[in-house]
Amino acid sequence: MKIGVVSDTHSKDLPAKMLNDFKAVDLIIHAGDFCSLEDHGKLAKIKEVKAVYGNMDDSPIRKMFPRRQVIKLGQVRIGLFHGEGAPEKIVENVMSEFKNDALDIIIFGHSHKPFNEKKGGVLYFNPGSPNDMVFAPYRSYGLIEIREKEIKAQIIKV
Repeated sequence: MKIGVVSDTHSKDLPAKMLNDFKAVDLIIHAGDFCSLEDHGKLAKIKEVKAVYGNMDDSPIRKMFPRRQVIKLGQVRIGLFHGEGAPEKIVENVMSEFKNDALDIIIFGHSHKPFNEKKGGVLYFNPGSPNDMVFAPYRSYGLIEIREKEIKAQIIKV
């Protein structure tokens, strides 16, 4: 299974490269801060979208998606949460959010900073932001490939 991962789109233009890459995935995961239903609609026209709301999302998005969720894809369990608090503490905050869950991957956003690292046997993955040119070190999104329990994750620079 191939998953397109994005976060923090903030109602800005979505890169053509990302949208084209997402045509080849089985599922799209958005880690919050759509900031409009329009972004969700663009992604949902490509593939099924699993998502959570972020701190900048308004009522229509919050009614549509949960604050956090656990997604089971075959043998792999994925925790999905936007994140909160200071960017320097984002990984610790995300760890705390899922401390009682047995997971293989935790996908998050909020900081706009890409992160792709294993800690304690769990992959922590933040795709960054595909369109932020202020806070992000570069514009990016992610691709995750799952084969049984084998996980390959990569950050794609736009």
